[in-house]
Amino acid sequence: MFTGLVETVGVVRSIDRRGEVTNIEIEAPDIASKLSLNESISVSGACLSVVKAERTSFTAEMMEETATITKLGMLKPFDRVNLERALKVGDRLGGHLVLGHVEGIGTVREISRKLQTCIIKIQADVSILRYVVPKGSIAIDGVSLTVISVNDTDFTVGVIPSTLKLTTLGSLKVKDLVNLETDIIGKYIERFLQSFSNNKKSGEQQELTWEKLAEYGWQ
Repeated sequence: MFTGLVETVGVVRSIDRRGEVTNIEIEAPDIASKLSLNESISVSGACLSVVKAERTSFTAEMMEETATITKLGMLKPFDRVNLERALKVGDRLGGHLVLGHVEGIGTVREISRKLQTCIIKIQADVSILRYVVPKGSIAIDGVSLTVISVNDTDFTVGVIPSTLKLTTLGSLKVKDLVNLETDIIGKYIERFLQSFSNNKKSGEQQELTWEKLAEYGWQ
């Protein structure tokens, strides 16, 4: 689990595609030496497993599903990626709960730059937009941001100076692709309401218990 507060920006060194698995080597001197084997790390919003860690770089393993659903399958050497190590118990939760389970890819449609900040408009599929709400949270390339507005085709977010400087969002251009993950809480609420509605239609009375929460996916 992550917070959407990017620790550093890494640079892709190499990409080794072997059948269903892709290994991505990333130059990240700020955190590489602190990583351990099998540790989870968010790479531009996608949770990957570390399979090799050296002094200034590390290698992460990516499944075919991740390469297909996220933009990581399009990465090339010298591309920059946002990096965040997994949250520790007791750490401050400065962003929001981010799982690193990217739901899809959005397209930058407009960037309105101010003196210090900017507003980014992103087009997304309706399957993602249904969970996007004004003033709610969303992870864009692994960065926790607050939604300003949303309609049937796109949504907008505001980006502060430090985020523009310390993440890859500052170099975004119109038509660029971004990884998107909506707030998990909204999806759990929808699942509970669907179950309640189905039970009501069937005439079944059901009390919400810890066992039922676990059955519906709440861990």
